[in-house]
Amino acid sequence: MDVSVTLWVVTILGLSALIAIDFFIGRKPHDVSVKEAGIWTVVWIVLAALFGLGLLVFGTSQASGEFFAGFITEKSLSVDNLFVFVLIMAKFAVPSHLQQRVLLVGVLIALVLRAIFIAAGAAIIASFSWVFYLFGAFLIYTAWKLIQEARKDEDEDEFEENRLLKSIEKKFGVADRYHGTKLFLRVNGKRVLTPLMVVMLAIGTTDILFALDSIPAIFGLTQDPYIVFTANAFALMGLRQLYFLIGGLLKKLVHLSYGLSVILGFIGVKLVLHALHESGVHVPEITIPFSLTFICGVLIITTITSLIASKKQSEKETAAAASGKPEKDSIDA
Repeated sequence: MDVSVTLWVVTILGLSALIAIDFFIGRKPHDVSVKEAGIWTVVWIVLAALFGLGLLVFGTSQASGEFFAGFITEKSLSVDNLFVFVLIMAKFAVPSHLQQRVLLVGVLIALVLRAIFIAAGAAIIASFSWVFYLFGAFLIYTAWKLIQEARKDEDEDEFEENRLLKSIEKKFGVADRYHGTKLFLRVNGKRVLTPLMVVMLAIGTTDILFALDSIPAIFGLTQDPYIVFTANAFALMGLRQLYFLIGGLLKKLVHLSYGLSVILGFIGVKLVLHALHESGVHVPEITIPFSLTFICGVLIITTITSLIASKKQSEKETAAAASGKPEKDSIDA
C-alpha cells in the first residue's frame, strides 16, 4: 500500500484515542468481571474487523487479507503470552483490583517496543532481501523448539526476571509493598519504585522476547509496515481484556503450543519460498487466502482437540478422586 504521512498520523491518533478511552473507562482500579472483559474483547475484535474491511473498501483485497492474516496470527501468539502474564502476576502478588492497570501500561510499553522492532525490520527488509532466509529459518527453528518444550510435559511455574529488570530494581530500589496506583515513592529522601511499577516493566520488557518470533512471523505474511503495525496494535490492545476473559481457560488450551508451532513453521516455509522466488528461483509461492485459511484451520483444530483432551483429563481426575486414588497422569498431547 502507498501510505501517506497523513494516513500514518491519522491512524496513530485514532489508535491513541481508543487507548485513551479504554484508560478513561478503566481509570479506577477494580476487579474486572467476565461480563466487562467479554464486552471489551468483542469491541476490540469488531474494531479490528472494521479496520480490515476499511482496507478492503479504500485499499485493496490484498491489503485486507494480509491484515486479517497478520491480526489472527498475532492474536493467537498473544494468547500464548498470557501464560507468562499469569506467572508474572503471581510472582509479584499483584492485587486483583490493580491487575487491569498493570496490563494496560504493560501493553502500552510493549506496543512502543514493537513499533521500534517493526521499523527496524522494515528497514532491514528494504535493504537486504536475503534477510527472508534468516527470518524463515528462525521461525522453523522456533517451531521445532515449541514442539520440544511441549513434549517435555513440564509446566513453568515461576517467572524469572530478566537482566534489564534486575538492573533497574538494583539502581532505583523497590518499596516493600504496593501503594495503590503510585509508581514511585520517597523513602528516606530517595526515590524508589513501587512493586506496581516493577511488574509493569516486567510485562512490557518481557514482550521483547515475544516480538522475536511474532515480528518475523507477520513479516512472513506481509512486508507492508503499515499493515504490520496496525495488526500488532489491534492484537495487543485487546490483550488486557482477553486476559480476564479466558484466564481460567488457559490451562485447558493444552495443545496451543503445537498449533502455534505448526503456524510458525508454515510461515517459515512461506518466507523461504518467498526468498527463493526473490532470488530468481522458480518455486510456488503461498497466497494470502491460503495462508489465512490454513492459520484459522490450525487454530480451530487446536482449540477443539485441547478442550477434548482437557475434558478427558478432568473426567479421569474426577474418577480417581471418587475411588480415592490420586491421579498422576498428565494429558497426552
